[in-house]
Amino acid sequence: MPSPKGSNGSDHAFPAADAEKKLNPGTNRGVEVDPVSAEVAASVEIKERAKATKKQEEKENKEALQSLKRAIIVSGIVVAVAGAVFAITKKLREK
Repeated sequence: MPSPKGSNGSDHAFPAADAEKKLNPGTNRGVEVDPVSAEVAASVEIKERAKATKKQEEKENKEALQSLKRAIIVSGIVVAVAGAVFAITKKLREK
C-alpha cells in the first residue's frame, strides 16, 4: 500500500504519538501549558483582582461616609434635645 502523498507531492506521515500518555492520562505528571492561553488567563485574573480591589475600596469609602453622616445626624439630634431642655428649663424658671 503506498504512503499518503500530499497535494504538493511530499510524503505526509502522522506524527508519532505517545500511546501510554494518551491511554492513561492519570499517569501523565507533566503539565502541558499553552503559553498564549496562560497569558490570557493571567491577564483576566489580574483584571478581575484589580476590579475586586477597587470595588472593596469603594465599599469601604461608602461605609466611612455613612458612619460620618450617622455621627453628624446623632450629634444634631443631641444638640436639638439639649437646646429644647435648656429652653424648657429657662421657661419654667421665668414663671
